Amino acid sequence: MSLNRNAAAGKLIETAPIFAALGDARRLQLVSRLCADGPLSTTRLSEGVGVTRQAVTKHLRALADAGLVRDNRRGRERIWELEPRRLERARRSLEQIAEQWDVAIGRLKAFVEDEL
Repeated sequence: MSLNRNAAAGKLIETAPIFAALGDARRLQLVSRLCADGPLSTTRLSEGVGVTRQAVTKHLRALADAGLVRDNRRGRERIWELEPRRLERARRSLEQIAEQWDVAIGRLKAFVEDEL
């Protein structure tokens, strides 16, 4: 494996916690709300999600551990907002994977056509 491939693989591995955090439907829903509505308090994020505020807080902490959100204290509330750089990193990783798939499909196509 070349040095560039090792570096690319290392960058993909670094994004694993992002995708693990986004792999939960409730956390993905919270990220979606923050994308659509901007910074929100824990109370507002808990509205209409069908779980307790404590459960929402637990999910937000998992997202924070993955670097996807950050919080600031305003009075007695915590205001949560997205960390766009981490989402951008995840997007770039997905693009890299898509490019690798395109190359692999191209090789498969060439192989099949050569066999015919």
